[in-house]
Amino acid sequence: LCCFQLYGYCYQDSNDIPDTLTTITELGSPLEMIQLLQTSWEDRFRICLSLVRLLHYLAHSPLGSVTLLDFRPRQFVIVDGELKVTDLDDASVEESSCTSNSDCFMEFPARNFTLPCSVEGRCQSMNEKRNLYNAYRFFFTYLLPHSAPSSLRPLLDKIVNATGNHNKCVTVICTEYLALELSPSPSVNSEFTQKCMKSANTQYRRVPEAYIPDENYRCWPSYHHKGCLLSVFDVNEAIEICDSYSQCKAFVLTNQTTWTGRQLVFFKMASNHIVPDPDKITYVKVTD
Repeated sequence: LCCFQLYGYCYQDSNDIPDTLTTITELGSPLEMIQLLQTSWEDRFRICLSLVRLLHYLAHSPLGSVTLLDFRPRQFVIVDGELKVTDLDDASVEESSCTSNSDCFMEFPARNFTLPCSVEGRCQSMNEKRNLYNAYRFFFTYLLPHSAPSSLRPLLDKIVNATGNHNKCVTVICTEYLALELSPSPSVNSEFTQKCMKSANTQYRRVPEAYIPDENYRCWPSYHHKGCLLSVFDVNEAIEICDSYSQCKAFVLTNQTTWTGRQLVFFKMASNHIVPDPDKITYVKVTD
């Protein structure tokens, strides 16, 4: 689940090309950090969650604790919205030997760490800690806080800071991320429901089995590059979002959902042309 899936391989030994091994793996998309920052927070959280699962596997693999010596975005790809490592050439299972704590010194561009030297003469959890901090400095610090739901930001800040300070092990971090996986929808729903209860001035007319094909405007972040397509927990949240955009005059509920189960909604700047569509419901803002 965490690494590239191997579908097959072919070994060839000939006079022209001796000792040649050809592998067939699943297809993934290169990791572009700038593009990731333009995606929705849900999608970025999913990537971080898959990375945490990878860290947990590396820390408890059948071979022992494995470290990725070249832990950079270029060593990963996106497969079906999740992060997978593609290059294991620089993987190592050797924990550094030591005679004192000073031998367990880890140096990074922003900060350094000194780990304890065990009685067996090995730096304790150095492989695990190296992976964890690299995940923090290359991924978590960029992908998690950016445009996160405000109700989740205190918890996110706590997790990210603990990761960067080496205050917790991979197992604890993994448990916290898995718990957070269930939080986006309920937390966001509670936040938006409270706001919507305070504002009942705007009225919307419900038009079942209807769709507005045009009248798009751009918003950020959007699942559609030519329109405003966002995820919502329910109609109340869609109303709150539409009310927050001056150009929004209607929105269309689709039958599509994100990986967390949130419904995708198109927001429109007019409702002059409505067409039949059995899979959609349109809400039009009522003006006096």
